[in-house]
Amino acid sequence: MGETKLASAPRQNDLPTVSIIVLNWNGKHDTVECLESLSHISYPNYEVIVVDNGSTDGSVEQFKARYPEITVIENQDNLGFAEGNNVGIRAALQEDTEYVLLLNNDTIVDPWFLDELTNVAELDPLVGFAGPKIYYYNTDGRGRKGRINSAGAKLSMWTGRVWHVGENEIDRGQYDKVRLVDYVIGACLLVKTRVVTEIGLLDSRFFTYWEDVDWCYRGCNAGYASVYVPQAKIWHKYGASSGATPNSYYVTRNRFWFMRKNALKRQYFTFLLRFFLYEFGLQCRDFLRQRDFDSMKTSFKAVFDGLAQRGIA
Repeated sequence: MGETKLASAPRQNDLPTVSIIVLNWNGKHDTVECLESLSHISYPNYEVIVVDNGSTDGSVEQFKARYPEITVIENQDNLGFAEGNNVGIRAALQEDTEYVLLLNNDTIVDPWFLDELTNVAELDPLVGFAGPKIYYYNTDGRGRKGRINSAGAKLSMWTGRVWHVGENEIDRGQYDKVRLVDYVIGACLLVKTRVVTEIGLLDSRFFTYWEDVDWCYRGCNAGYASVYVPQAKIWHKYGASSGATPNSYYVTRNRFWFMRKNALKRQYFTFLLRFFLYEFGLQCRDFLRQRDFDSMKTSFKAVFDGLAQRGIA
C-alpha cells in the first residue's frame, strides 16, 4: 500500500484526536477499499480501529497481514451494528480520544472529510454529532457523478418516519449550507467522546437500524445538536454492508421500539393510529397481491415484537 497514516498519530497543531471505527462483517473487499481511502486523508491526528463481527471470509487474517499498524478487534459472533460499534467505542474511550467517528465499511471518503467535520464540531461545544454529505457510489450506473444519498436526515415523532434529505437528487449545490438536522446517519457519524460519556453508548438492543436515530435523539435531549456538514463528502455503496435491501424485520420492529422509548404518549398514539389505519393495510394489500406470504409473516412478527417490546427492557 505504500506509506499510510492509519496508525495513531501524535497530536499536531492542537487538532483534536479522532478514533475511526470501521465495522466489518464478511465484507473484506469493501473494507479494504474503505481503508485505502482513509490512508489518503489529510487529517493528521487519527487512528483506525477495525472491529470484525465474527466474519468467516478470512477478513481478519487479511486485515492483519495488510495493515499491521491498525488495531483489529475480533468479535466471536455477529453482535450487530450497535454492539459491534460499541466494542470499538469502548476501546477508543480507553485512549482518551476526543472524537469517535463511526464509518461504514462500504464507504469511500474524500481526503478532506475529517478536517471539515471536526472544524464544524469544534466551533460550538453544544455540537454533539456531525455528519457529511453522502453520495451514492457505483450503484446502478450512478457512479460518483454527484447523486445524493443523504444531505442530512429528518425525523417525525408524530409518524415515526425518518428520511434522507435530498435522496436521489443530483447535487447542484442546493444543500451546501451547514445546518442543524434531526440526526446523523450511522454510515458516517462523528461524535464527541464527552457526549458519549454523558449519554452512553449505542443501544445494543436495537441490533441494527434506528440505533443512530436513538443516539442522536438522546443527545438532543441532553442539549447536544446534530449538524450536517456539506463540505465533508463520502460515497456510500448503499446496502453493501447489510445486503441489497434493508432487513424489514429490524426496520419495523425497531421503529416501534424507538417510538415507545422516546415519543410522548400522544405522539406514540398518533403514530399507532397512522400505522394501523394506513401503512399496515397498504403493506398487507401489496403482500397479498404478490402472494408474498413469507414477507407478510415477517411483517406481522416485526409488528408484534415491536408492540410487545420483546427483547427490550
